[in-house]
Amino acid sequence: MAQRQQRQDGKARLTAQDWADAALAAIREGGVAAVAVEPLAARLGTTKGSFYWHFANRDALVEAALDRWEQISTEGTISEAEAEPDPAERIRRLFAEAVASATADPLEVALLATATHPQVAAAMRRVTERRVAYLGRLFAGLGFPEPEARRRGLIAYTVYLGHAQLGHAVPSVLPPEEGGEFRAYLGEALEALMTRPTPPPADW
Repeated sequence: MAQRQQRQDGKARLTAQDWADAALAAIREGGVAAVAVEPLAARLGTTKGSFYWHFANRDALVEAALDRWEQISTEGTISEAEAEPDPAERIRRLFAEAVASATADPLEVALLATATHPQVAAAMRRVTERRVAYLGRLFAGLGFPEPEARRRGLIAYTVYLGHAQLGHAVPSVLPPEEGGEFRAYLGEALEALMTRPTPPPADW
């Protein structure tokens, strides 16, 4: 059995995760349409036989790639955020890291551009609901009532998506990174979302 886990050239057999990561790289470059077995096999330096060892068909590979994206970009990010005990600081760090990652990596924008694809649509729905619900929990931790906390979480998420899109489509409209201007801008946006409104003075 151990011998079956080695390729004939002595290299370790590629895993399903290797294929999923290669599929994500293809999506990053050309959308879901770029996920094709033969080009991915060439990218990985293997044959189609390796693909069929792990997957029944292309749809199964696309599903595995989307699951991989979900685990890394959502569950992994949330797990890292949970290490910060202060709710306000957790929001700041989560938002800053998510915006920086989405701006640097075109994968999420590529997925949004192909959101009509049935598999992508299902993954986007799961991811969006999970992220918005988590943000709502964070705002509830700041003392906002549940409906208001969810609304603020949704607003924060739409701000994130807007930055992700602009960062790739029209980066010149965003404040520059130099001098901390972009970070200050994000900080102002978050402070506006995290500040609870001052109640009106009681009537005399």
